[in-house]
Amino acid sequence: MSLFGLGRNQRTFRPKKSAPSGSKGAQLRKHIDATLGSGNLREALWISSTRYEYRWADGVQIKKPIEVSAPKYVEYLMDWIESQLDDESIFPQKLGAPFPSNFKEVVKTIFKRLFRVYAHIYHSHFQKIVSLKEEAHLNTCFKHFILFTCEFGLIDKKELGPLQELIDSIIVPY
Repeated sequence: MSLFGLGRNQRTFRPKKSAPSGSKGAQLRKHIDATLGSGNLREALWISSTRYEYRWADGVQIKKPIEVSAPKYVEYLMDWIESQLDDESIFPQKLGAPFPSNFKEVVKTIFKRLFRVYAHIYHSHFQKIVSLKEEAHLNTCFKHFILFTCEFGLIDKKELGPLQELIDSIIVPY
């Protein structure tokens, strides 16, 4: 199983090919599997920031918001986004087919939920990202995400609270 359960039954996230036995990649995979999957630690990580807690509800299978671990939230989110993207009544595949009247609302919900993952990463894992010297990559991805979001008004200002200070350093206050 890949990190956070991603890759399982996903078209957009696929596990990389297995590294040859004995290679550094195989050793790393063995270490990851042994440490991350060795107990309930992954289930204990909640999607939250310093003052915010996020719960999951998709309105179909889970109608009432429930508390879930961060990996479970990401798994639910990726499955839900995939189902939205695959739904031709929301994202038409045929050229010239009309988009539904609620299209922007669906896209706004997708972006709002993706933002929550960024908020969790920054509040709970940023020091680890820095230790891996990957903060520039994360910051670049987030900058592109937030600029696109602001350009098209995809997230309400009140939802941006957990990362407002970071957002203000990227763009003129939104």
